[in-house]
Amino acid sequence: MDTVLARRFTGWTGLASAAALIIGVPLYFVYSGPPPDSNVLSRLLLQILALGFLLLFVTGFRELVKSVDSRYEWAGNFAFAAGLAYVLVTLVSSGLEAGAVIAADQPIDPTISVSGTYILYGSIGRMLLAFFLVALGYAVRSTGALPRWTGMSAYVLAAINVAFIPSLFFGNEPAFFYAANGWGTTASLGAILSYWLLTMGVVTLRGERSAARRLAHGTHRVHG
Repeated sequence: MDTVLARRFTGWTGLASAAALIIGVPLYFVYSGPPPDSNVLSRLLLQILALGFLLLFVTGFRELVKSVDSRYEWAGNFAFAAGLAYVLVTLVSSGLEAGAVIAADQPIDPTISVSGTYILYGSIGRMLLAFFLVALGYAVRSTGALPRWTGMSAYVLAAINVAFIPSLFFGNEPAFFYAANGWGTTASLGAILSYWLLTMGVVTLRGERSAARRLAHGTHRVHG
């Protein structure tokens, strides 16, 4: 995959993942008690779509790093592996929650009722996402594939995720910010990730246009 195609693929899939997350996160705050099945399944569907596009995003980013500077292909591969693991783990938790909601004969709150899933998308997910972000930040700052500040933003977001890994010690009450399934550990970090992905998508696509302008300017100077 050449640099232009990799940049375009990465940018658009990042935007698609961000859009699905941005639409889905508010659905977690609509009901104070067990939400109706339609609410839970809608937000899970959006999350599944977001994770699918995130998988495409990490794939595109790997190819972008390789096309810009093959010396750092290993960093792109590390980012891809960590991102893939995050997607798979979170998809498993989404599937378990959706299955429990479908099977239940009355509305349930799967973030409480389905034991263990909140560890998958909570502490385990935070660890995997931190690995992905560190690898992405390093690759960006080493290759110049994206502006250096985007790499620093990845480091900051990684540190925030690391801070929430110990949340598994603090119960399973969603109303508690730092619980294993608390609104800080899950929904808030999901919202932060969504807007970070939105920013990354825009910056990546802007980079494509900037590269095209530089190429056109260089060609003009040669012919001039």
